[in-house]
Amino acid sequence: MSAPGVRLHIQGHYVVMDNGILQVTLSNPDGIITGIRYNGVDNLLEVLNKETNRGYWDLMWSAPGSKGLFDVIKGTCFQVIVQNEEQVEISFTRMWDPSLEGMLVPLNIDKRFVMLRGSSGFYSYGIYEHLSGWPDFEMSETRITFKLRKDKFQYMAMADNRRGIMPFPEDRLPGRGQALAYQEAVLLTNPKNPNLKGEVDDKYQYSCINKDNQVHGWISENPPVGFWQITPSDEFRSGGPLKQNLTSHVGPTTLAIFLSGHYAGQDLVPKFRGGEPWKKVFGPVYIYLNSGSTRDKSDINLYLWEDAKRQMKNEVEKWPYFFPASEDFLKADQRGNVSGRLHVLDRQACKILIVCCILLWQNFLRYISTDLISANGAYVGLAPPGDVGSWQRECKDYQFWTIADENGFFTISNIRPGDYNLYAWFPGFVGDYKLDDLMKITSGSFIELGGLVYEPPRDGPTLWEIGIPDRSAAEFYVPDPDPQYINRLIKHSDRFRQYGLWSRYAELYPDADLVYTIGVSDYTKDWFFAQVPRRREDNTYHGTTWQIKFELSSVDKGSTYKLRVAIASATLAELQIRVNDPNARRPIFTTGLIGRDNSIARHGVHGIYWFYNVNIPGSVLIDGTNTLYFTQPRNQSPFQGIMYDYIRLEGPPCLKEEELQVK
Repeated sequence: MSAPGVRLHIQGHYVVMDNGILQVTLSNPDGIITGIRYNGVDNLLEVLNKETNRGYWDLMWSAPGSKGLFDVIKGTCFQVIVQNEEQVEISFTRMWDPSLEGMLVPLNIDKRFVMLRGSSGFYSYGIYEHLSGWPDFEMSETRITFKLRKDKFQYMAMADNRRGIMPFPEDRLPGRGQALAYQEAVLLTNPKNPNLKGEVDDKYQYSCINKDNQVHGWISENPPVGFWQITPSDEFRSGGPLKQNLTSHVGPTTLAIFLSGHYAGQDLVPKFRGGEPWKKVFGPVYIYLNSGSTRDKSDINLYLWEDAKRQMKNEVEKWPYFFPASEDFLKADQRGNVSGRLHVLDRQACKILIVCCILLWQNFLRYISTDLISANGAYVGLAPPGDVGSWQRECKDYQFWTIADENGFFTISNIRPGDYNLYAWFPGFVGDYKLDDLMKITSGSFIELGGLVYEPPRDGPTLWEIGIPDRSAAEFYVPDPDPQYINRLIKHSDRFRQYGLWSRYAELYPDADLVYTIGVSDYTKDWFFAQVPRRREDNTYHGTTWQIKFELSSVDKGSTYKLRVAIASATLAELQIRVNDPNARRPIFTTGLIGRDNSIARHGVHGIYWFYNVNIPGSVLIDGTNTLYFTQPRNQSPFQGIMYDYIRLEGPPCLKEEELQVK
């Protein structure tokens, strides 16, 4: 028996899409979702909220130099785009003109909603356009927000290891919750559900990187209903595959975030200047609803979550969708493809691998090699033309990424026509790859690049290294949280998401800063995951200086040694490096003030990636024990600091094998 056809009902100030499975009501001409009827529930959205505060597109914008403005996007014109039994697509547009300058963001915005026959959900996408000559502006965020009924939706799921019963929104208010170091973090002191007493709630604990941020949502147990936000493609999200965004959080709220400065700051806020023309399609994303039997309530949450993940995979396989009616959303036959094979050539890769076996350390040498290494697991992508690594700060256009297979082969499919550079980075090796040739993608094109070789930065053999070059600080020592500030949804393997870990540094190092000794220390135990200011008894903060001690013999005084420093995240921080003299007036290197990631406060272990190559003259090194001093002097806030990704010291290019001695 075939599913009933899709119907569209226009009822004065409301429009209803109905396919017999669910009914979606939107205000006319605003295009605000006021109601979603499904599985016997009249409205899954919060009926206690105003209609404008249930399901809506919004953005944050500002004129240059002005304060940011929050805008719930309300259409001024409603139009039926497609109406038949297979599909309904409707449009709510808001057009800009000079009389609105300073009041509304200078964009034409077209919000689209689509319902298909037999679909247990609906789609939404938006088309934003800034015409040539229009005023300058900045846009720090745009998204779709859904606020669900708090009397029904109390179980949240956004990852296999982050799902469970959540607090009520009023649990975060005074009398039931205690505000912590910033407004997003609240200690639940008297929650409605006594099982949650003593836990911390913070929406940033549920952040997720783009490549994994594909499905999340909420479950009602009575009746058993799941409400899921599915994002089948990252092409319209800024910042690349590792950019972190919010998902679902207490409200109950679920978000489809297309653009944000979270874990990046101003680097990922698009700035439009000089009347720059711009147009972009955000979405479609899919709002999926599911339900299940009430016979076994103990398994219903897992059942609905697993079903949502299956549906997500189905949506990913359908991308790019065939049904959007706007000519701005390009179908599969209008797109191009690129394939190739990536190798890594790490010349003079004479690494000293330090292997820990219980308490015994052993040193091994891997001798100089010119063998090509298949880039298994490399991230390979197309992004707008720019400098090496510029993709992670790109926030205006589209990006297309994939992961190379075990032999380094990759295919990037369904690329919108345009000019791109091909970029890549490979976990296990520092730096970024960029193919210098401009990639011109046209409709139906298939470009075969053949073999590509990335030569990561290297001047000489490795004398020692700390960490794993994977753009994350997760491998370093992440302490257990203060027992007073635990979120039980956060599993031990993800304990970096727990609240307040920055304060543990001063507890672990009460009298002196961290000292790391090559060949003795273990970075998984002895290298704190973030270099943060030290809090003292008078509640002031002071910069910190970490030491790296290492032995050298037969130092080549006339040559240059190379220090590679990869930083996973920085927040209003500075790294100063001194060699063998902590009191030297001038450091041998300084980054200057860098970073606005705020990853320390927001429970992340990475943000914007920074990579530095530091020359160390052999004349400042000695035979015997040497010390590098890493100083982070900025101290106005406990959240200022640096998360390291990887540190490596290389000897001079001509260093002989017998001179490679690390004691």
